[in-house]
Amino acid sequence: MLYQGLGAAARLARALRGTLEGEISVKTKVQVLAIGALAAAVCVSSPAFAGRDQVKVAGSSTVLPFATIVAEQFGKQGKFKAPIVEGGGSGAGIKQFCTGLGDDKIDIADSSRSIKTEERADCEKAGVKDIVEVKFGYDGIVFASDAKSPAFEYTTKDLFNALALQVVKDGKLVDNPNKTLKDVNAAWPAWSVMAFVPGEKHGTREVFETKVLQAGCKASGARALIEAANKDAKPADVDKLCSKMRKDGASVDIDGDYSETLARLASNKQSIGVFGLSFYESNTDKLRVGAVEGVKPSVETVAAGKYPVSRPLFFYVKKAHVGVIPGLKEYVNFFVSAKIAGPKGPLVKAGLVPLPAAELTAAEGVAKDLTVMK
Repeated sequence: MLYQGLGAAARLARALRGTLEGEISVKTKVQVLAIGALAAAVCVSSPAFAGRDQVKVAGSSTVLPFATIVAEQFGKQGKFKAPIVEGGGSGAGIKQFCTGLGDDKIDIADSSRSIKTEERADCEKAGVKDIVEVKFGYDGIVFASDAKSPAFEYTTKDLFNALALQVVKDGKLVDNPNKTLKDVNAAWPAWSVMAFVPGEKHGTREVFETKVLQAGCKASGARALIEAANKDAKPADVDKLCSKMRKDGASVDIDGDYSETLARLASNKQSIGVFGLSFYESNTDKLRVGAVEGVKPSVETVAAGKYPVSRPLFFYVKKAHVGVIPGLKEYVNFFVSAKIAGPKGPLVKAGLVPLPAAELTAAEGVAKDLTVMK
């Protein structure tokens, strides 16, 4: 059990303190020695606890600015220290989250997509069994170019034909032959195809693959050809084939955060970058965003469900750390409180698409009760 050595150690300390106050019996000496042995054995097999007094958080680059705001506001309350919040990507954060329990492990993983079945299995193997999933808002995935670039109108079919490893040509699947954006869509400029896309450890990448590449694969007719060529393939296997991106330099994975993508666009004005809506909202002077399927991304269109490339945002909590790490439960509740995550809170001002009232109430209930995932 988490930190169970503490109780034994405390009993040992009380027993030893008694030796200073008077004589003890041989029986008591034996009990003290036994307790000491128990404490030593238990502490070796249990997660180490060195008195950490700050919540530790890591994960999604999309969630990072929101979690940072919450941590700062939480620290200003004066009751607990501000949590330590780091990025690294959803996949990296969840992987770190699932390494086990203890003082040297993070308490919360931020994520821009839901935790996977195989990730939960990894958590289970490492002793992280009681996980609380908290949804706190929504975000859109946007396609943007330099602020002075021409306006783009994107479709998932065009994006697939620009970036997929294989596309349909004359009724057959062929290696992507498109060299310029104009080859893909006659209304686009004759730029060389160049896109900067979040790397595979990012939750944004997974949503991009599902809602853009896989949707475009179907719209272009590529999925039907893949299924015909792989009659025994499961739908998930076809999804993976649809999600394969070209490796000829036209698509570049970005393992860092959106700031790195922005820097790449600044050095290559004739390129396209994939960002979270909240990041774009903070950089409208540097970026020009394009509509997808005729809908321009905004807080309003994402909230209304009109913008096609959007996703919920989450954070995951180790219930076993609650009551051990000071301020953890309080931070979780503070994060989804109406004054923070509600329509008039600082997260919405920073670009978060807020949960509808009923969903926010449900999230507050999950945080309050620390409801474990089924």
